Amino acid sequence: MASIIFTDPFSAAAVHRLSFTRFSNGLVSLRRFVGPLHVFSHTPTLPRALSLHAPRSSRFITASMAAEPSAKVIDGKSVAKQIREEISAEVTKLKEAIGVVPGLAVILVGDRKDSATYVRNKKKACESVGIKSFEVNLPNEASEQEVLKYISDFNGDPSVHGILVQLPLPSHMNEQNILNAVTIEKDVDGFHPLNIGLLAMRGREPMFVPCTPKGCIELLHRYGVDIKGKRAVVIGRSNIVGMPAALLLQREDATVTIVHSRTKNPEEITRQADIIISAVGQPNMVRGSWIKPGAVIIDVGINPVEDANSPRGYRLVGDVCYDEACKIAAAVTPVPGGVGPMTIAMLLSNTVSSAKRAYNFN
Repeated sequence: MASIIFTDPFSAAAVHRLSFTRFSNGLVSLRRFVGPLHVFSHTPTLPRALSLHAPRSSRFITASMAAEPSAKVIDGKSVAKQIREEISAEVTKLKEAIGVVPGLAVILVGDRKDSATYVRNKKKACESVGIKSFEVNLPNEASEQEVLKYISDFNGDPSVHGILVQLPLPSHMNEQNILNAVTIEKDVDGFHPLNIGLLAMRGREPMFVPCTPKGCIELLHRYGVDIKGKRAVVIGRSNIVGMPAALLLQREDATVTIVHSRTKNPEEITRQADIIISAVGQPNMVRGSWIKPGAVIIDVGINPVEDANSPRGYRLVGDVCYDEACKIAAAVTPVPGGVGPMTIAMLLSNTVSSAKRAYNFN
């Protein structure tokens, strides 16, 4: 068994070392399972809306017609770029109107190169839109109390509107205690139990929605996919993606089913879905036979598959077999370049929302 380091697309704060086993068929098996949400009122020009109401003759793609890919590509990289431009405009407006610059604080413990790289990327993303970044770097042997002290200071700092503790933390620290110490008003990753509880309740609004699930729904909105009344299947039930994604779809009045590792007949259940969100970390698990013709697919998975032609020796694929999905689905996100870029875009969006809320700025 070998291991490889990947940035976790499911969380704006997480980086993981993923263990994997190579098989003779080239697959790499991972050892880890893993109202409306428009960011701003202005919606940039995107491809025409995808309709799930179209007549059968125009909507569905039969197996005999599926010789060539025909699905629309949901371009998360392009959408994320547009969202960052909107955020930059909002930051400028906030600064000019009331003199406030949104601030995001990141606490990094230890000297992991992957974590340091990810923190650097977030800092660069903040700078690109005008958000001020605060960074704390602590040695691996730092105490839990030191981390809690910095969190407490940032909780009380009015120039900081969002706080992230970079994961994973050293083994001697209690991750739950540290994450729960972040005040809910600055929990821009959206993982505080109160935020998740509010998300689950009808008639209540969370302070923040977890970044990756929020990005999934935003992609559906930006591409004009009608969610209300549709059958949606979420594959995976993690606290980071699957569970909040299901709650968000339910808020959009979809009829939601969650498929997980103990589900019987997952293929049959998934094939009934108009909308599929997959986040299980299993390469190419969702085959063409799982997909209803005309479905819309959001693939959150990012998995290494052995590739001798790649300089790295592997390539990244999603949970969904992309080539097969393109012949059957109406639209699908690529991997990479689909959901991944949306996570940091939603983190920036949450940070700006926090700053605006703090000053009652609309």
